[in-house]
Formats: sequence, structure tokens, C-alpha cells
Amino acid sequence: MNWTNHVVIVTGAGSGIGKGIAERFAEEGAEVVIAEVNAARGEAVAQELQARYGKGIFIRTNVAHATECQALIRQTVATYGHIDTLVNNAGVNFVKPTLEMDEADWDRVIDVDLKGTFLCSRYALAEMVPRKEGTIINIASVHTVATLPQAAPYAAAKGGVDMLTKALAIEFAPHGIRVNAVSPGLTDTQIWQDLQNAAADADAARQHWFDNIPLGRVQSPREVANVVLFLASAESSYITGANIMTDGGMTIQLINQARYASKALEGKMAGE
Repeated sequence: MNWTNHVVIVTGAGSGIGKGIAERFAEEGAEVVIAEVNAARGEAVAQELQARYGKGIFIRTNVAHATECQALIRQTVATYGHIDTLVNNAGVNFVKPTLEMDEADWDRVIDVDLKGTFLCSRYALAEMVPRKEGTIINIASVHTVATLPQAAPYAAAKGGVDMLTKALAIEFAPHGIRVNAVSPGLTDTQIWQDLQNAAADADAARQHWFDNIPLGRVQSPREVANVVLFLASAESSYITGANIMTDGGMTIQLINQARYASKALEGKMAGE
């Protein structure tokens, strides 16, 4: 596919998966808008992409605020004339017991992860509908199908992103617009580094996670970006409303391999 003049907005592109997605589009020759609340990080990524590919501009955006989402879309259209693809990647998360959470904790996650996805989509769709084309890819999570303790706001937000994806896909299919989601599992970002650093035994922590991933490793941001690129391309022209898991098989595994291989079950069939 020829990505020349293909305009892509990636929210939360200052680091991690968002940065990987922005890099992948720039590598293919697309015009990339880095939408990021952290100005230093966003500007740094835009400068890096300009140096490597001659692509990339930064627009500071807090996706939790409607006025900033609207300004992001307006500035993009003013610069490039149109929008082809919106990638709603911006998100926040934390681990905290539910009984210790307050309203601000809940609002922070829901406002960025779910409301931000809606707001950016709403304003981008207003530009896409008259052109009768466009793609939106929402970065959801494996928490759309399976979750962990102390993750209530994040699970609720990402579950909402999954259903928002489906609702928008149905509503805007008659306008030639496709809306899909990608749900990453464990990815080699700062969060993965933090998980290891927080563990008393980093090797044991890594092995614990790998035992719960059939492919037995962490994925790179580029691997997520490759799926996003596919969903934005004409190669996926008959896909809409989908939620694609990029999780190494983690969410399809009934029980982790270490337990499954226990002596109690070895050589036996269920019901024997």
C-alpha cells in the first residue's frame, strides 16, 4: 500500500506502544501527528521521526478534555487537509485495592482511557464522514476479556473501549469508515520494566509471566504496530468491529503451564 499523503493521528505517542505505532507509520511514509499530553516527550518523538523519516509533527493534547480533542482534529486538518486514520492509544492505569480507591482515581482512568477514545473519535468522524472514508483503531487491552485484582477502573474502561469500537463500527460502516480495536498483552514498555524492577526476584517475575504466555515471551511495540498498520490499510478492507488480541495466546490459555504440568494431572484425562 502507498502511504504517501496518508494522515495518521496517534494519541499517547510520546512513549511505549504509541511511539512504536507512530514510528511504524512514519517508516512507511505516512504523515504522522504525535498527540501527547507530555510536551517534552511528544516533541522529542516528533523530532526523532523528522530526523529519521522526514515525517512527524507534535500537537499537545490531553484527550480527557473535549476542547483539546477538537483542537487536535482541527489543527491536523488545517495542516494536512484531511485525516485518514486515528489511533486512540492514550491511556493510564494503576493498581490499587477497590476499597482504597476514590472518585478521582476512577475518573482519571475512565476520562483518559474511555472518554478520551470517544472524544477523539467523535471529532475525527465528523471529518471522515463527508469524505466517505477513514479508519479508527482503538488500543484496548487483554483486560477486555480477562482481568486481575485491583484493576477495576482499567478493566471497566477497556471493556468500554471494546464495546465503543463495535458501536461505532456499526454506526459508521454506511459511511465507508471502519473501526477496530487491538488488545495488547504484555509488551516491552516501561510498564514491563517497572514490573521487573518492583519484584524481589526479577528472574522469577519474568518466568511467572512467561509461564502464562503460550509463546513464552514479551512482545515488542513494533509487533503491536504491525497489527495497527494492517487495520489501517486496504489489506483489511472487510474488517470492522473486530478486537484483535496481540497477547501471545495469554487470554486463551485455561491455566498456566506450570500448573498444567503438575504431577497430579500428568498422564491423566479429565474425568479419569
